[in-house]
Amino acid sequence: MLVVFKNIGETPLECLERTRIDQKIGADVPMTYAGRLDPLASGKLLILVGEECKEKEKYLGLDKEYEIKVLFGVKTDTGDALGIIEKVDTVMPDKMPSWSKFVGKLTQVYPVYSSKTVSRRSDLRKIQLHTLARSGDLPDEMPTKEVEIYSVEEIGKGETRGRELAAQAVENVSKVKGDFRQKDIIGGWERFAQENGGAVFLIIKLRVACSSGTYMRSLAERIGKEAGTVAFTFSIERTKIGSF
Repeated sequence: MLVVFKNIGETPLECLERTRIDQKIGADVPMTYAGRLDPLASGKLLILVGEECKEKEKYLGLDKEYEIKVLFGVKTDTGDALGIIEKVDTVMPDKMPSWSKFVGKLTQVYPVYSSKTVSRRSDLRKIQLHTLARSGDLPDEMPTKEVEIYSVEEIGKGETRGRELAAQAVENVSKVKGDFRQKDIIGGWERFAQENGGAVFLIIKLRVACSSGTYMRSLAERIGKEAGTVAFTFSIERTKIGSF
């Protein structure tokens, strides 16, 4: 079992293949990863090699720790920068909610753009939510998961101009390979820079400890709502998986 660092822009599979090359692991040796990370997220990823692949289930339920940057005043349809901008609010919130408000057990609705597999309405085939979102065939009732957030700690605070935010978003989105609507997303961030380049946006950095399957994108949107505005995860880094 290897603990590796997944870079921004990589999918877990791309990180696995890079690790195979870096570690000189033969193509005939089975490898898999335990636990996903979004393309724009970075941080710890567990990669299982050889016989350990059969033990994947024991790794999937491990608790996680993240360091995330929540940016207030922008909402995207994915909850991160790899999404279409849906709303902009240039008025910064006056007051932050108590972080203890977000600690505890909750029923979390899976994000529309996630890898959760569900039955498609039209033919009941199993397919990932993000594919259904793009085709407009989402289920009538979204799947949920019981999760728990153990702690939320503020570890940083700052501001950024709209043009700087857009430039960083475009840089990160450009690192992602495959079809993730990059052309439309980058076009949206370029328009955002033109319209909101001089506006100031608040960023708060948090350290979050939680159970497996807790989406930081969903947490950021909840925080924005409690602050009286909209928000998304400007960055996500997974810093701990269980004791790793």
